[in-house]
Amino acid sequence: MSLADVLNLGCMCRTLKTERLQAQLETDTRLAGMAARLALSHPHLFSNSAVFMDPAIADMLARAVAAIERVIALPAYLEHALAQAPAIARYDFGPAGVFMGYDFHIANDLPHLIEINTNAGGAFLNAALSRAHTECCAPMHPLFEGAGAHPPFEDSFMTMFRAEWLAQRGDAPLRSVLIVDDDPQAQYLAPEFELACELFKHHGLIAAVGDARQLRWDAGALWHPALPEGVQVDLVYNRVTDFDLSDPAHQALRSAYEAGAAVVTPHPRAHALYANKSNLITLSDDALLARWGVPAQDRQLLQQVVPRTEAVTPAVADDLWARRRTLFFKPVAGYGAKAAYRGDKLTRRVWGKITAGGFVAQALVPPSERMVNVDGVPTRLKLDVRAYTYRGQVQLLAARSYQGQTTNFRTEGGGFSPVVVLPVGMPPMQELAQAMALHPLNET
Repeated sequence: MSLADVLNLGCMCRTLKTERLQAQLETDTRLAGMAARLALSHPHLFSNSAVFMDPAIADMLARAVAAIERVIALPAYLEHALAQAPAIARYDFGPAGVFMGYDFHIANDLPHLIEINTNAGGAFLNAALSRAHTECCAPMHPLFEGAGAHPPFEDSFMTMFRAEWLAQRGDAPLRSVLIVDDDPQAQYLAPEFELACELFKHHGLIAAVGDARQLRWDAGALWHPALPEGVQVDLVYNRVTDFDLSDPAHQALRSAYEAGAAVVTPHPRAHALYANKSNLITLSDDALLARWGVPAQDRQLLQQVVPRTEAVTPAVADDLWARRRTLFFKPVAGYGAKAAYRGDKLTRRVWGKITAGGFVAQALVPPSERMVNVDGVPTRLKLDVRAYTYRGQVQLLAARSYQGQTTNFRTEGGGFSPVVVLPVGMPPMQELAQAMALHPLNET
């Protein structure tokens, strides 16, 4: 096992400090009470334990993200992806899309890309969470010196949103930001809408959270009742899962986007180029990438990181059924692990739905595990890692631990965890094991 594996399975320190989490979440008086509300409404949102990652894996993960971005920028890739996308994806106003989320399983000392999401949730919550965790138990403090450094994530988030505005509007002043979703207060991650809103206000912008269905397109501008009267929407932080804005309820947002009257991020083009699961077929097709001129070094990296993915069609249905135990099936336009199935759990009824169309089959990569302390009982949880990125650069790493087929935020002891990338040159494993043996179920 790697050193990170040893720590993830052997170190059960509870490092989350609730008072520190409260301080990080409630950075403004308008956010007072958020920590208490989350404890009641989201009891499994935050894990008490950090997740460890070897520096070589973190480096490979970052290089893989950069390599994928280079592939996506190729004219041949753009033509291929957009040919399968709705017409609205052909609009290109300049913005890249905020909070791209690359999700990985870590196995065999490699990061394996599971999927890419365009409006990946949790970045604001994880930024606060990372600063609310302390180091491990006292005997291990010297071993992690420098491992828990916390950069000012919110500064990079604000720089990202301003870069999106600059890409479309240039030097024009940005005055207002609207964070939109359908019925935003009912969304599971609604608390981070509040955090985002306060960040924008802290930087001098007029900001609000609003229901996307209440937007109004009038006189060449986008309006929403959540903003002060007479203030139009300059920038939309878009969290709706109607990725191509085809729902009639989103017609105002679609009209403003197509007219370039508001900067919308993330947007339909980003989803078509990144998050459509058919793109995983392309990214795992070495022969195709070679024909497009992708350098051998990038192709070799992608072959290691991107599990082979193939389209589910009636022509290959029998073959896929025979291999189903080694595959994971996902809807092409899905998100949040909805309607995703492990092949070894499939029934014939569900298989009929899958073979009807709109699914891909991805080589199954079992997730790594984290041992946590649940009421004094060592408990193994599965975990995945999310890299929040912007224009090919990793901004923040976070993990999600869970039981079941997919992440669910319903698991005792599970939820979001900060990722601690271990320093290069850690002490020998024997010394580390001795330190852990002294405090197997540390509560502090």
